[in-house]
Amino acid sequence: MRKITIVGAGQSGLQLALGLRQAGYDVTVVSNRSADDIRTGKVLSSQCMFADALAAEAELGIDYWARECPPVQGIGVIIAGPDGKKAVDWVARLDRPAQSVDQRLKVPGWLAQFSKQGGKLVIADAGIGELEHYARASDLVVVAAGKGEITRLFERDAEKSPYDKPQRALALTYVHGMTPYPEPSRVSFNIVPGVGEYFVFPALTVSGPCEIMVFEGIPGGPWDCWQGVKTPAEHLAKSLWILNTFLPWEGARCRNVRLTDDNGILAGSFPPTVRKPVARLPSGAAILGMADAVVLNDPITGQGSNNAAKCARSYLAAIRGRKSAPFDAAWMQATFDDYWSYAQFVTGWTNAMLQPPPPHVVNLLGAAGQLPKVASAFANGFDDPRTFFPWLVDPKEADKFIASAAAG
Repeated sequence: MRKITIVGAGQSGLQLALGLRQAGYDVTVVSNRSADDIRTGKVLSSQCMFADALAAEAELGIDYWARECPPVQGIGVIIAGPDGKKAVDWVARLDRPAQSVDQRLKVPGWLAQFSKQGGKLVIADAGIGELEHYARASDLVVVAAGKGEITRLFERDAEKSPYDKPQRALALTYVHGMTPYPEPSRVSFNIVPGVGEYFVFPALTVSGPCEIMVFEGIPGGPWDCWQGVKTPAEHLAKSLWILNTFLPWEGARCRNVRLTDDNGILAGSFPPTVRKPVARLPSGAAILGMADAVVLNDPITGQGSNNAAKCARSYLAAIRGRKSAPFDAAWMQATFDDYWSYAQFVTGWTNAMLQPPPPHVVNLLGAAGQLPKVASAFANGFDDPRTFFPWLVDPKEADKFIASAAAG
């Protein structure tokens, strides 16, 4: 029985671990937090997952919250004009609904299932010494921890990483009591040019159905305002100030909101970074990075958990396909390259969204308000961002796409 050690117990690491246990591998998961630590701690992400990523969970039978989690049925886009009113406003249905399950529910549930399946869980920090131990004791070590010192083992890939500083000041606010949009339930994606982006959607948290607010403020702008916020009440008040000041139509939905819990908040920033997938330990042993550990995108496109699920699916197939052959550095690079053949489109789209939109993208967003085919293509591209290309990045292709949609 081949032994696999996975460092990191999030979406990608645990999904891979559960799939490997189902396939009969000897799997150890190393986490620096216990299930209780995660369940009672701060929220970890916004994690709106679209249909193909959800299917990756369903394939393993680990979509335990699918029936109780409220659906996300569509995508709505609003662009604020210079007068503070809506310059663009449209909604399109997703072909298949999305869902968001709080990691504080999902991770403890998956950890329990992993243990039930006979997996070994180690609660410990993993430094160089620990990784050396796991490399000696395992056929393969996979690092699935998205942030922290351990990721620095993986060299930044400058060719794939155009930014070396955070591009947004980020904040999450989980709330109850928001007035819902009429059907379709949606990710409401709001853009205030030169200021930032705000999106909000239904989700399931530890206290039941909720809404997750995601704030993306351009550094140095008015939404880069979280440094002095000290308490959960101040965090909620700052969230409502942003909405009431810049997005009054969203503020109007929040007259009666309250935090889901004092841990339903998060603020911070990080530079989007792609890293080389194979790291060498001092002993020379090679270890493989996955998901956020090597492809960390800004959350502006909501792809983090989607990437993680798809990376886990891809790596699971690669590991199973290796059979008894060694998991050497060449195989690790090829395994990542196969995943990158998809993830490069997510990264390209996400990085482009962090810049002011060029004229052809403004035209596309405006056309979506008049042409349902364009709006549907935008909405369903969140499930598979490869479909945005080439028309989202090429002005001539954008014109062709609009003309084709107009012709029916």
